[in-house]
Amino acid sequence: MSSKSFDLIVNKKINSYKKSIIVDSDKSISIRSFLIGAISQNISKIKNALESEDVLATINCLKKLGVKIKKTTSKSYVVYGKGLGSFEAKKNTKLNFGNSGTLARLLIGLLATTPNIEIYIQGDHSLNKRSMEKLINLMAEFGASFSPRKKVKFPLKITSSQMPVGINYNAGVSAQLKSAVILAGLNSFGNTTIKEKLRSRDHTEKMLLKNKQAINVKNGKEKVITVFGKNYLNAINVNIPGDPSSAAFFTALTILNKNSNLKIKNVGLNKTRVGFYQILKNQGAKIYFKNLKNINNELRGDIFVRTSKIKTISTSKAYYVNSTDEYPILFVIAALTKGISIFKGIGDLANKESNRVREMQKILKQIGIKSIFSKNDLKIYGKGMFNANNKKILVSNLGDHRICMSTFILALLTGARAKIKNFETVFTSAPSFLKIMKILGAKFEIQK
Repeated sequence: MSSKSFDLIVNKKINSYKKSIIVDSDKSISIRSFLIGAISQNISKIKNALESEDVLATINCLKKLGVKIKKTTSKSYVVYGKGLGSFEAKKNTKLNFGNSGTLARLLIGLLATTPNIEIYIQGDHSLNKRSMEKLINLMAEFGASFSPRKKVKFPLKITSSQMPVGINYNAGVSAQLKSAVILAGLNSFGNTTIKEKLRSRDHTEKMLLKNKQAINVKNGKEKVITVFGKNYLNAINVNIPGDPSSAAFFTALTILNKNSNLKIKNVGLNKTRVGFYQILKNQGAKIYFKNLKNINNELRGDIFVRTSKIKTISTSKAYYVNSTDEYPILFVIAALTKGISIFKGIGDLANKESNRVREMQKILKQIGIKSIFSKNDLKIYGKGMFNANNKKILVSNLGDHRICMSTFILALLTGARAKIKNFETVFTSAPSFLKIMKILGAKFEIQK
């Protein structure tokens, strides 16, 4: 799926609405489903997969590594797993991860301990700017190597370990690095132990939980994950819920838009993914989770949202791991809530698809919103809801879907005239985003 480049023009406020929508499927779970299905035994079945550019890049990479994947019906696939260490690639094979940091880190985790891998890896112009230093250092502990030496950004060449041995890892805030270590540990000799104090998203370990021979998770004050290397994995059968990160943008729009109600059906409500909703609930937002079900170890349900008057936002570093993707839209909410909002411990946002703090500061400044970033903390001096139809917003080609989506919401709520360049990058995670916006009554123009 290759989207043609286009800019998005917005110059009208959105009217009130009362709607029910279904958002795109969860990207994190979709990518993990294909990767884990590929290294499991026998045939894995994946239903309601996200068919975005990031997920299609995952499928293409796996096919290049000798994995047979067949689409059966709309959004449904079967993966013919060959087991651990089964990837095959001719020398000088090139894999392109597109825009997906998740795919890059997790697949490199698998490649690092797969025998006889010597291939070239790269991403798109945005991903190629992101440092992979932490990942490279971790995979080196398993015995993998990367060249050119000391280069920490794509493109790179990876040479897998011929004798991978499990490691001990104290996890930080990155779920992607944690998952890369889990996946590398599956095909290593001995055990890999991961200790985690702050709970980052846990889809990888949840998806593997039925394999007691391969993984054990102990939840206490400190979470301990033990991976028992060189054990087979059972086939998986996954039905993927809606993506809570995609739903966050429509939630934000509804909270701030006048006289509006929204029901978002069948959304993943994993505890490690709902920090955004908890933050807003704490500030008085009318957000309700109903019709809860647990399927494939993943909680899901419907989100009900109503227009709300909320207080200024104050978040500690503890919220960062559970709301990482939602900070750009939280900054928009803060800008349109009267008073000073404070976001602490967010320095790691500099290494996303763009430097998300700096870029959002630039965008907010264009409509007169003051903000100050110091060390790891951001202060936003919110104006409350106001008309900005005499203001212009220009977003350059950042290759950052979350910045594009957040700016669109900001323009719809303030009436600012926005031009968002290369908006097609949104399709990496949310191919239905514009269709849903039309359902809600948003007016916009596509400029090719």
